[in-house]
Amino acid sequence: MTTPAEQPREGAAPQTSAVPQPSGVDLARVALRAAKEQARARGNAVQQKKQARRGGLRSGARADGRDPLPLGAAINRLITERGWETPAAVGGVMGRWPQMVGPEVALHCEPLKYDEDARVLTVGCDSTAWATQLRLLAPTLVARLNADLGQGTVKLIKVVGPGGPGRRFGPLRAPGSTGPGDTYG
Repeated sequence: MTTPAEQPREGAAPQTSAVPQPSGVDLARVALRAAKEQARARGNAVQQKKQARRGGLRSGARADGRDPLPLGAAINRLITERGWETPAAVGGVMGRWPQMVGPEVALHCEPLKYDEDARVLTVGCDSTAWATQLRLLAPTLVARLNADLGQGTVKLIKVVGPGGPGRRFGPLRAPGSTGPGDTYG
């Protein structure tokens, strides 16, 4: 027995679902696709069993993972496997420093180290004047390095001035002074 809510109203069209039901051709396509996937899976399993019985993979006419690689490809694969992409890229920039900053700046400033965790490149300069100049150029250099290496690789350039002469202690030293190093750095 049907309730009044389930009975169709007079003059109202019977309700149909919005999603069309698959027809015979569509059902056949779905069944064929499923059968092909199952056959492919069974074929792969049989192939693996045969290879295991024969003693594993054998070298043949086609390339496999045991073939020798060119040196460049082997190094690139090693860098990728070990996760050394960023340090290798920064090392490449250190080798191309004169092309990145220009020959005149490269003559007086050189990259010293790169801290991968903080993403800071430390650059040493041979005078305080060049250190000041490089501090002014730092935002431009960070943008240029990130364009070359990938965004966010270098967040900050730390500029280090000259170390200055060694500190001497003796009878002519003024108490409280740091010596000739007062004007360096």
